[in-house]
Amino acid sequence: MQVLVLGAGQLARMMALESAPLDIEIRAYDVRSHTVVHPLTWADYGQSLEQGLAEADVVTAEFEHIPPDILKVAEASQKFLPGAEAIRIGGDRRLEKQLLDRCGVANAQHQVVANKDDLIQAAKTIGLPLILKSALDGYDGKGQWRIKTEEDIEASWPEIEDFLANSRSDQAIVAEQWIPFDREVSLVGVRDKSGNTACYALTQNHHYQGILILSLAPVDSEGLQEQAFDAFNRIADEMNYVGVLAIEFFDVQGKLLVNELAPRVHNSGHWTQQGAVCSQFQNHIRAVCGLPLGSTETLQRTAMINIIGCDDLPGDLLEQPNLHLHWYGKEKRPGRKMGHINICSDHLDATVIEVAEMLPGEDFPGLLEALSE
Repeated sequence: MQVLVLGAGQLARMMALESAPLDIEIRAYDVRSHTVVHPLTWADYGQSLEQGLAEADVVTAEFEHIPPDILKVAEASQKFLPGAEAIRIGGDRRLEKQLLDRCGVANAQHQVVANKDDLIQAAKTIGLPLILKSALDGYDGKGQWRIKTEEDIEASWPEIEDFLANSRSDQAIVAEQWIPFDREVSLVGVRDKSGNTACYALTQNHHYQGILILSLAPVDSEGLQEQAFDAFNRIADEMNYVGVLAIEFFDVQGKLLVNELAPRVHNSGHWTQQGAVCSQFQNHIRAVCGLPLGSTETLQRTAMINIIGCDDLPGDLLEQPNLHLHWYGKEKRPGRKMGHINICSDHLDATVIEVAEMLPGEDFPGLLEALSE
């Protein structure tokens, strides 16, 4: 069986690594070069998108910001899972909010903003402070503004107006209620073609300047896990979803509010490679290929540390027991996710601190501070 992944980044790479034991071949369509490539070597197969689609048995995606023309061609193949509508929802905060409201899943109060008057009205209706997020193309903290006072509206609007003027014609801003959350957690789950679902343990996430730096699993709270599982089933069933779906939540005094969705395998689920019986990557492939879902049971407490903008680590790092290093084969660039480290341990807190102290602080800002929270 052959699967074509839209996108040729690290997620396609990890899907390929997990698919090989199932004798499933993964090819990747690079949306920038418009070529079908090998997801590990980036060797060019010399195929157009249409040729790649024709040869594949199943088509899926590793990211949600797929250009509309490519999404339309993939949808026409009738092989695309989780489907174009799910990808559109994941890539448009307006559609995402509409979905959550339809499903009755708790999320922050919100209002679409197209101009300054809309923003002023949102400040009155929802109340200050607000967080403004671009409806399209937002990721890793990009396309966001914080509005704490009425003076901030005047100060920030010229930049927002310039952003809208230089964006796609269908771009907009979503103003959301500022949520004073206790922590950020995420749930990665999977749904098959028959509607069967399975979810991994809730994961606690730490960010630095809007980028995920650390995930810790599992979150020890049966009540939160039940809330998250209920939200996953409501959302996945509403979309008739097939594949892995990630949901990011705010934990507000024991109540979960959805922050955003990702219709794909997700950075906060990388811990499942060593920390769960069947990883998110293999379970996604199982689901879209019509195979039985694998167990999502947690094997051991696990931490995932992102390697960002760095392509060299201390040589003795791999001497650490139960440490697994995953490089993505990318050229170094500031802010770029270059790889990740998974650590499994019955004494996870102490082990992760030991590893963090071995890492260069200038390349892993905020990590030790996150571990002390």
